[in-house]
Amino acid sequence: MSKVFLSRGFYSFTHLLIYCGHQTGIYLRLGWRLRFTGVMLMLRFGPRVAILWGMLLLGAACTRKTVSFSSRLDEPMPGAGASGDSLTTTKKKNPKLSIAGRKAVISKEEERKAKEEEKASQRKPNKKKKIFLGQRIKRGYFKTGTGKNQVVTIFYYLKNFKQPSAMAPAVYYFNPKKKKIFAANGELDPAADKVLHGPFKRMVNNQIIEQGYYAMGTKHLRWERYDNKGGLTAKTHYEMGFPRDANISYYDGANTMIKEVIPYVNGKLEGDYVKYTAGGKREWIGHFENGRRVGEWTNYWDYKGYRRYVLQYGESGYEPEVTEPELIREYSHGGSPIYDKEKNLDKRGDADPDATKNDPRRPGSHGVPAQRAPVRKPAERRPGYHPKPTVTPPAVPASPTTPVP
Repeated sequence: MSKVFLSRGFYSFTHLLIYCGHQTGIYLRLGWRLRFTGVMLMLRFGPRVAILWGMLLLGAACTRKTVSFSSRLDEPMPGAGASGDSLTTTKKKNPKLSIAGRKAVISKEEERKAKEEEKASQRKPNKKKKIFLGQRIKRGYFKTGTGKNQVVTIFYYLKNFKQPSAMAPAVYYFNPKKKKIFAANGELDPAADKVLHGPFKRMVNNQIIEQGYYAMGTKHLRWERYDNKGGLTAKTHYEMGFPRDANISYYDGANTMIKEVIPYVNGKLEGDYVKYTAGGKREWIGHFENGRRVGEWTNYWDYKGYRRYVLQYGESGYEPEVTEPELIREYSHGGSPIYDKEKNLDKRGDADPDATKNDPRRPGSHGVPAQRAPVRKPAERRPGYHPKPTVTPPAVPASPTTPVP
């Protein structure tokens, strides 16, 4: 019985020494040495010395210690001095981590710059303003025709309306309602008309057939025309509506009052023709192509720049020139249409339509009345009779070397 008891006690006590040595060795990294020492003392000096050794180990295991995961055998014991470990348990209730991971301190100016850069990166990029010759412009286009013969016209116009110069030979504008580009006949309407200003391009089946630039409603810089295969057929240089090689005559010696502009390109009549009165108003405008008059030629009254006659010449300058143009429109002295061939309108035998207009002055006003158009007496003629215009387009020299009259 005694041997059994001793053997059981020996093994139980041995397990107790191993447990205490293991618990103490967790902190001191000496677990295997303590366990071996306890077993050797028990075998050599008996259970009393082993019990004393076990009590010491048990007390060491139950004592609160400082824990360090980076301690080594050659370092001083924990608690002997200040520890530089970042992960340590202390007796304080709320231990704080090292400040090594805290956010770096920046100045207010740097913080402000950082916020501005962040806002700038979040903003949408500003669209570049479209500007041509110092004026802001907008893009427009319209289409005519269908299928392969559809014509696409791309153009630009003034964003802020400005009235073109009255001395310009020909002014072009876009009408949004009619979706068409017209040549101006007098002052433009700021609310409805868009003055062309900027690049211009006309295409058929994605092939450019005409391109150039407008400046304040007039043709400017180089204009080119192409055939359907992309071959260049014509090239003209303009300066604010006037051909670069045009002959310009003046009424005065200071060259301030223009009398006539005769367009020439490579020695031939080519481009827009214009003639002015001594008062600076337009008298005739028309167009030359290949040395011949083509298209519409317009004559103006001296009163407010109203149109008087519109004559029609041939459509192309490469066909024989029409010697006697056809009258297609006529207007009264006040600007009212009295004859239009396309609309089948003929009021030339009636009384002047502008003579019956009411005076726009308010009741009771005794100011100077507005200038009125002269009353035109009805002409006595047989029905169907259409007299020829009393004026004809001026004679133009065929080449720039011929003296200008």
